[in-house]
Amino acid sequence: MPSFPSLRRRGFLQTAGLALSSPAWSFAFPEPSKSITSQIPSSPSPQLPPTFPTQTPELAHEMVMVSHFDLKRVRQLVDAHPSLARAAWDWGFGDWEDALGAASHMGNRPIAEYLLSKGARSSIFSAAMLGHLDVVKAFVTAQPGVQRTRGPHSIPLLAHAKAGGPAASSVYDYLASLGNAGSDPPTPLTQSDLNAIVGVYPFGPAENDRINVTAEKGSLTWTRAASMGRPLFHHGNLVFNPAGAEAVRIAFTAEPAGTRMSISDPGIVLSILRKS
Repeated sequence: MPSFPSLRRRGFLQTAGLALSSPAWSFAFPEPSKSITSQIPSSPSPQLPPTFPTQTPELAHEMVMVSHFDLKRVRQLVDAHPSLARAAWDWGFGDWEDALGAASHMGNRPIAEYLLSKGARSSIFSAAMLGHLDVVKAFVTAQPGVQRTRGPHSIPLLAHAKAGGPAASSVYDYLASLGNAGSDPPTPLTQSDLNAIVGVYPFGPAENDRINVTAEKGSLTWTRAASMGRPLFHHGNLVFNPAGAEAVRIAFTAEPAGTRMSISDPGIVLSILRKS
């Protein structure tokens, strides 16, 4: 909590109308007086972005993207906007990734350490990559089974330790000994399965209102046009979840008119036939 030189903390909270509730903060602001209201401009300043005071999505997106690989740009962004050290982005279906998470699954220690020094929130995934064995063990002790939790893009905890290289070898060995911190064995797809699924699924008139399902080396990728592709993980019977969204289901069924894709999150949000 920052200090406020002209107000005691309790007086500041009362003045601002700030109410505290456990476990989260809640805010109750008083109605502004007429004298204050009259001083508020009738239109926003042209210098302010329309998202003010929220930071722009473009900044958050770039911050998470470059945190995978570009320390110089990460420093530039955080110097200009310090809170971007905690920026997060949804890559699709709720596949949220923060800047530190990006650096962690890439094994980018310099970026991860820099972000932590600037206030990024440590996690079991960053601890695994950085080789913080005591921290990882404490997580597992406090929450048995937490090692099965997937990181961004469904990347398992064991893979984060592997990305950390020799400095994280003790964490890798420990997680490997648990037996369930890595990837699940894939459910295979036959060539006929792939042939039945691969194609274009249009769902609207706009140029990007279509889903492209492609295959490479027996694995499927689901991509809305002009956006980032999502690897699909097969559960059997042509039912999948997209990477980073374990609760979402994408199912393919054969119908007389063609192959139908149904997307549930958890109720059905889209059901479309493949373009012939």
